[in-house]
Amino acid sequence: MTQSIEDQGQQGIVTLVGAGPGDPELLTLKALKTLENADVVVYDRLVSAAVMALIPSHSQTIYVGKAKGQHSITQLGINQLLVRLAQQGKQVCRLKGGDVFVFGRGGEEIQYLRQHSIEVDVVPGITAAGGCSAYAGIPLTHRGVSQGCTLVTVHTERDLEVQWQALAKLNHTLVFYMGLSKVELICRQLVNAGLVAATPAAIIEKGCTDEQRVIKATLATLAEQVNRHQIGSPALIIIGEVVSLSDSLAWHQPRMDAFMLMNKPQKLA
Repeated sequence: MTQSIEDQGQQGIVTLVGAGPGDPELLTLKALKTLENADVVVYDRLVSAAVMALIPSHSQTIYVGKAKGQHSITQLGINQLLVRLAQQGKQVCRLKGGDVFVFGRGGEEIQYLRQHSIEVDVVPGITAAGGCSAYAGIPLTHRGVSQGCTLVTVHTERDLEVQWQALAKLNHTLVFYMGLSKVELICRQLVNAGLVAATPAAIIEKGCTDEQRVIKATLATLAEQVNRHQIGSPALIIIGEVVSLSDSLAWHQPRMDAFMLMNKPQKLA
């Protein structure tokens, strides 16, 4: 009787790798090593083209990205794919934008893999909050300004609700992931919960890349600015007094045409 690959002890391993927020030089050495040694790379939509360019030509790549209302494959399908590839004896790199454990469903995938006796490794990455805020010159915490940082998503499951009143009372920098389509809702709910409408706010489009754009406003005007500048995904929202520090702390110089686009005069109505 023919033995299966699993019976022969040739089962592979799945390594979950955080690709960071865009700049390939922000990858860890371990992440780069994993990419270079992978038989197959299963990657998400938010992995930048610059990071993808580091994948060796001999490695197979499989896209499993998700966008709002557009899923190339379900989460269960991704889980099953990872198990199947590992059972074929492959070294699998599961490549995710940002960090695997910050709104990346890394925990769900590890649970499924372990249920199927698949060996797992994890390589943390710089999450979007840390990378994009740094490249925009916005500190997530600052003495005398913000005593903490809270990461939030409004892309919630049915049994999870955003506690707006609690967020408004934290005196923290608030960072919203996956909130571009709900920016008006976010601003309105925070004002209703007690934050003043003049609270500084910013949205960072394509952070940590040469196409980065940073639009600064307030809770009262952020939604209008997002529409005016036609901000697209991926985008990160930062709310709090730390945004006002960016004028003195900005250091990253994006590509000139992106800079000109951000600052071009607006036509009067």
